[in-house]
Amino acid sequence: IFAVSSTSCIRSKMLSTYDLIMMFLSLSRFFLQSWIMLELSLGLFCQDCYYKANLMGTFKTVFVFLNYSSFWFAAWLSVFYCIKVASFTESFFVWLKQRISSLMPWMLITSSLFCLAASLPFSWDIYNMHNNFSTPLIKTSSSKWKVTVPYSFFSLIFVCNAGILLPFMIFAVSSVLLIRSLWKHTRQMQNNATGFRDPSLEAHIGAIRSIFSFLLLYLINFIALSLMLSGIFLPFSTEEAICMAIMAACPAAHSMVLIWSNPKFRKLPARI
Repeated sequence: IFAVSSTSCIRSKMLSTYDLIMMFLSLSRFFLQSWIMLELSLGLFCQDCYYKANLMGTFKTVFVFLNYSSFWFAAWLSVFYCIKVASFTESFFVWLKQRISSLMPWMLITSSLFCLAASLPFSWDIYNMHNNFSTPLIKTSSSKWKVTVPYSFFSLIFVCNAGILLPFMIFAVSSVLLIRSLWKHTRQMQNNATGFRDPSLEAHIGAIRSIFSFLLLYLINFIALSLMLSGIFLPFSTEEAICMAIMAACPAAHSMVLIWSNPKFRKLPARI
């Protein structure tokens, strides 16, 4: 996705709003996947190094920042789709459609700074939680873990909600509005159909399916990240491993759907 978007910008000698969003989104997910693999490798094979407070706090902070960024950039992509494709006649929607290209860069930069500010408290929480243990976390009993968790949970619940609940609401609202608009337009096309296969109608139905799959993947990823940040699972437990696998798989699946649903991205893999 990043290769196609950057190549498109170079050829056209201008940075379109859509390519800008896709570059932000693809880079955040590339670094997120890489960071997950690096953190899991160090946590499994270099535990003495990984569980030092400074290193563990740094890894968790960057992990949260990349997750928050991925959520926000996906939300802005949904907003961009909704504004450009949906056919609403409200004055605010018309005003936003005219100015979305100039507003989107500032929205991306502002959300990046917000993600950075929301992720920094996790480094302090990890440090305090680490000092409450006299033994490495992986060897800590479940009873001692349960005593420590409430402090972590209640001290970070507001930051978690601010970092992932707000973009989830933006993503959900824009996706529902877009699906509603496309479905209404599809019904009108079906009523006017002549009985022959209509490529435009099939494209609308395919778009509805893609957006619905985006919403489903976003919801699953949102639940997994919320459970991870709540601190209710033991380190390297089966539940934590499942959440980590979901958080790695959902962004990748969302990116694959983006490639599949957009002819612009399908051309490059076809040439390769």
